[in-house]
Amino acid sequence: MKIFVCIKQVPDTTNVRINPETNTLVREGVQSIINPFDVYAIEEGVRLKEKHGGTVTVITMGPPQAAEALREAIGLGADNAYLVSDRAFAGADTLATAFALACAIRHLGGADIILMGRQAIDGDTGQVGPGVAENLDISHVTDIRKIEEIVDGRIVVERLLEEGYARIAARLPVVLTVVKEINTPRMPSLKGKLAAKKAEIPVLKASDIGADVERLGLNGSPTQVMKIFTPPKPGGGRKFTGEPADTVSALLSELTAAGITIKGAH
Repeated sequence: MKIFVCIKQVPDTTNVRINPETNTLVREGVQSIINPFDVYAIEEGVRLKEKHGGTVTVITMGPPQAAEALREAIGLGADNAYLVSDRAFAGADTLATAFALACAIRHLGGADIILMGRQAIDGDTGQVGPGVAENLDISHVTDIRKIEEIVDGRIVVERLLEEGYARIAARLPVVLTVVKEINTPRMPSLKGKLAAKKAEIPVLKASDIGADVERLGLNGSPTQVMKIFTPPKPGGGRKFTGEPADTVSALLSELTAAGITIKGAH
């Protein structure tokens, strides 16, 4: 079985800072991590390999330093990894990112199962998984909390809902986005750490994957981030104390003075 896991390297959210002049993320000196949801996708891919055989290939699109995330994935049990990196990919939104990843997966021979986290913590869109499936013209199921079985080219999964879950069957190949309930990720083993250190991470450029440059990066991105900022902190407000009748009266007086009318108040 050929299993692909798409991951993303993101800023550690506990250290995110914003440049007040440019309104962009400050990445210098900020630690980067594997998108937390993607760690569960890596673990599930390794578990599927252990149960059904095959290989786990991890892929990411990003700058050269994203190779660090790929090495970490190898340490967690992936067999090999590829970095999709080219200036042509710069400024890509979710549409252009999904197209580039799909081209890379197709270039590498395709997969039976493509796993990824339900969303990235820096964008929270949840659009790349379905986008990859659409570009590859295969099925997808989002928010997977459990893979029940894989038999005769058919997979049965449990999809998390707001209340309960839905049991869904699909034919392979398929794209699955997973939630944290699906497993408990393992720690990297000594063998895995050694493999990660020695691993060579091939770099795939736009020309390597045969991607139409008009559909990559800013050229292929119909959406663009014009501004990013930290929401203002809420005001401290005013606390009214004392007897209920007195505090209600004082509150109504404040609201009236501010031009706010409360219907039925007397």
